[in-house]
Amino acid sequence: MSILAAHELYRFYHLGNDETAALRGISLTVSAGEMVSVVGPSGSGKSTLLACLTGLDEPDGGYVTIGDQRLTRRPEAERATIRAANFGILLQSGNLFQHLSVRENIWLSMLLANKRDQRRLDELLQAVGLSERARSYPSQLSGGETARAGLAAALAADPPLLIADEPTAEIDRDAEQRLLEHFEARRVAGKATLIATHSAALAARADRVIRLADGRIDNG
Repeated sequence: MSILAAHELYRFYHLGNDETAALRGISLTVSAGEMVSVVGPSGSGKSTLLACLTGLDEPDGGYVTIGDQRLTRRPEAERATIRAANFGILLQSGNLFQHLSVRENIWLSMLLANKRDQRRLDELLQAVGLSERARSYPSQLSGGETARAGLAAALAADPPLLIADEPTAEIDRDAEQRLLEHFEARRVAGKATLIATHSAALAARADRVIRLADGRIDNG
């Protein structure tokens, strides 16, 4: 069963008279219980694709549906409501509010999705190995701890679909293994995960690998 579908996505950026085509007609689906990796060189369109899939950016052409809801070209308030109910989003950076502790960041994600659960919060902290760092602020965390805290915040509401952009870029092998275990647990639970990555280990674990080149899906 498809829970996310993108239909002929186009995205263009303009700088003066120059136009860059970041996405050139990309279509894809993600099904429940599926882990999909998006791979490609820097500049191939991975981050732009994820931004359009989550409604953080609007495509210039095409549209995205999540379940039976159309996400594209809705008012931002409506897109935010759909995101909170359906997505966990882990970006390359900026996943945590600097003025909130790790615990407070995770709790805020629960509040936004109207899924307050202190027990789940404690379980998430333990699962990502940050129980002892729960009251620490992002500026006090290492790169690996920051990535794991961001993952906990993204998973706080137990989203049907996790979208992660280069989740292992700043972390060591042990932290990467922890992330892989979380992604595998989501698959077993019937949850979907879509990851943009340069990591061969992550791509090898995926059910499908989508390769991008110059804003297009490379079927070669």
